[in-house]
Amino acid sequence: MAEAKSYRVLWTHTAQQDLTEIVEYIAQDSVADALAILSKLETKAALLITLPNRGRIVPELLQTGISHYRELVSASWRIVYRVESRQVLIMAVLDSRRDLQTVLLNRLAR
Repeated sequence: MAEAKSYRVLWTHTAQQDLTEIVEYIAQDSVADALAILSKLETKAALLITLPNRGRIVPELLQTGISHYRELVSASWRIVYRVESRQVLIMAVLDSRRDLQTVLLNRLAR
């Protein structure tokens, strides 16, 4: 049996900011819940060390012809990433209940 190749998972500054904002928001009601969500998201992203293409291509981006971004869904969160050579770059962590186009437009307007 062939050994699985290992990828390096890196969080962009934007994705780290997303995590911080999520944790701070949830912690207003429950620090324990915030830490549990943080752990769940970090654990899910860490799975990308092997089989980084396990996530689906982001549907909203695929509709516009952009196919190099993938996502993992964890409860109500979307972990958006792309694979580059031997690295997985976590680009964003987004609330799955929000419209992706609106979120991206707001980010570009900052």
